[in-house]
Amino acid sequence: MNSKLKKMILAGISVSAATLLVACGGESGEAGSDNDGGGTETSEDLGSKGAMESYEAGDTFAATEPLNFSIAYSDHPNYPINDDWLFWSKLTETTNVTLDPVVIPMSDYAQKRSLLISAGDAPLIIEKTYPGEEQAFVSSGAILAVSDYTYLMPHYTQKVEEWGLDAELDGLRQEDGKYYVLPGLHETVKHDYSLGLRTDIFDDLNIEYPNSWDELEEALAKIKEETGMVPFSDRWQGQALLNFAAASFGTIGGWGFGQGVQFDKEADAYVYAPTTDEYKTMVEYFAGLVEQGLMDPESWTQDDEQAVQVFTTGKSAVISANSQTVIQMRETMNETLGADNFTVQKIVNPEGPAGALVGGLRTESGRMISAKALERDDFEALMQFVDWLWYSDEGQLFAKWGVEGETFVYDDEGKIIPAEGVDYLGLNPNPTGDEKHLQIDFGFSGGVFAYGGKTELVQSIMDEEEVAFQNATNESREVTEPGPPWPIPEAAREQLTLLGTPLKDSADTATLQFITGQRSMDEYDAFISELEGQGLQQYLDVVNEAYNSYKENN
Repeated sequence: MNSKLKKMILAGISVSAATLLVACGGESGEAGSDNDGGGTETSEDLGSKGAMESYEAGDTFAATEPLNFSIAYSDHPNYPINDDWLFWSKLTETTNVTLDPVVIPMSDYAQKRSLLISAGDAPLIIEKTYPGEEQAFVSSGAILAVSDYTYLMPHYTQKVEEWGLDAELDGLRQEDGKYYVLPGLHETVKHDYSLGLRTDIFDDLNIEYPNSWDELEEALAKIKEETGMVPFSDRWQGQALLNFAAASFGTIGGWGFGQGVQFDKEADAYVYAPTTDEYKTMVEYFAGLVEQGLMDPESWTQDDEQAVQVFTTGKSAVISANSQTVIQMRETMNETLGADNFTVQKIVNPEGPAGALVGGLRTESGRMISAKALERDDFEALMQFVDWLWYSDEGQLFAKWGVEGETFVYDDEGKIIPAEGVDYLGLNPNPTGDEKHLQIDFGFSGGVFAYGGKTELVQSIMDEEEVAFQNATNESREVTEPGPPWPIPEAAREQLTLLGTPLKDSADTATLQFITGQRSMDEYDAFISELEGQGLQQYLDVVNEAYNSYKENN
C-alpha cells in the first residue's frame, strides 16, 4: 500500500447541501438483467486493461499489468490500519494490485461513507455495506447494478450456484430486479445466539437439557421448586431471545422484527407479524413463564450488566448468550463462584410449535461498486480482483489467515492454527507471551476483507465447543426460508416509514406489556384493533403493492 496515496479521514467531512443534492456517478449501462443469481453478459465495450484473458473458478487472479484500486476502509480501533502489514505487500505480490484505502474511523463509517457517495467522491470499492443500506444510493446512479456484471466473477457465481443462494440474493433486489451490493457468502448459516445454561445445576437436579420450549418450561419449574430461585433472568431486554425463538414459533420478533411483515404462502401476501396467531402464541409462552415466576419480568427492561450479575453470582440458571458472552461469563464466574463450582454451555435453539426451525441467512455485509468504475479502462480487472479476494477459496483463506508458514500452519489433523509466534483468539497451542497478533501485526482476519466462505473456513477460528454447537444446530434444525422480494419504490419509502414507525412502536410496547403482565392476553384482539386504527391496512397495501409489482415485472 502506498502511504502517499492513502487518504485519511480523521474528522468530519464538510459537504455543502447543494453538493449533496447533485446526482453523482454514471449510469450502470444497458446490461442484461440477472434474474437467476448469475449475471448476463452484456454487449457493452468494457475496459479490459490488466484483466486476465482466461479467468475461471479455481484460478488465482493476477493483473497483467500493475493496477491501483481505491477502497473505502472502516478502521477498527482494536487493530488500526498499518502500512507495513504483510496483508498489503502479499496482496500486491499475488495479484499485481495495490489498494489505496480511504480510511474512515469505524465509529463514523456509515455516515461518512454516505457523504462520500452523495458528493460523488466514493472510492471504487465501497466496503462494509449491510444489505438494505444500498437503497439510498440506487436512484442517483452512484452505485453499480452489480448483478449485471457477475458473469465476470466465476468464483462468486460458482458459490451462488453450488450453495443454492438464489433466494438470499433475491432479497437484495431492487424495484428494477437488480441488486447493487455484493454480499459476503456463507456455505451454511452461522448460528450464534441461543440459551446459555448453568449445566451444573441441570446435572445436579438430574434435568435433561431442553430440546423444546415446553421442555424448557418444565426444567425451569423444577429448578424453581428445588432451589427457590427465579431461574431465567435475561439480557438484551429480551430482544435477542425473541429473535432466535421466533423461527420455531413460525414468526419474527425482537432484533429480527425489521419492517414487521412476514410472508403468508397460502394468501400469497405479506401480513403484519403481531396480528398472526404464531406471534400471539410466542408472546403467550413468555408471558406464561413470567406469570409462573419462572422468568424475571425485569428481563425485558433491565440493563445487561444486571442480568449478567444475577447469572454470574449463581442467582439464575438460564440466560441468552452467544459464544463470546459465554467465555466472558465464565471468566467472571471463576472469580465469583470458583472455577470448579460451575459449568456453562450454550444449547441448540429449542424446537417450537412450528417445528425444529432456526432463522438466519447465508449472506452478510458486503460491498458496493462505484458506478464510476464502469467508465474505467480496467473495469473487468476490478471485477476479477473483487471476485478472487472476497469469493475464491484461496482469497478467503488469505484474507482470514494470511500466508501458510508465516502466519498459519496446518496441524496433524489438517486444522488451521496460528504459526509459531503468532496469536489469534487464543488459538496458539504453544503461547510464549511475546507472540505477534494476526490482526494487529499482520492485517489478516480484519473486518474489511475476511468475509464468509466454506463452513470449514468459518469454523477454523472457533474452539471445539463452538464447532460442536454449530454442527449440532446444522444437523438438527432447518433454516427458515426468506420471503420473496418486495423492494419499495423510492416514491413510497417515506409513506412506508410514516406508517411503519408508529405501528412498530405500538407493537413493541404491547409485546412488553403482554409478556410482563401489565396487560392481559385477553386484550390481544383489542391490540390488533388498535393497530388497524393506526393505518395497518394502508401499511400492508404499500408492502403488497411493492411485492406484486416486483413479481409481475420480474
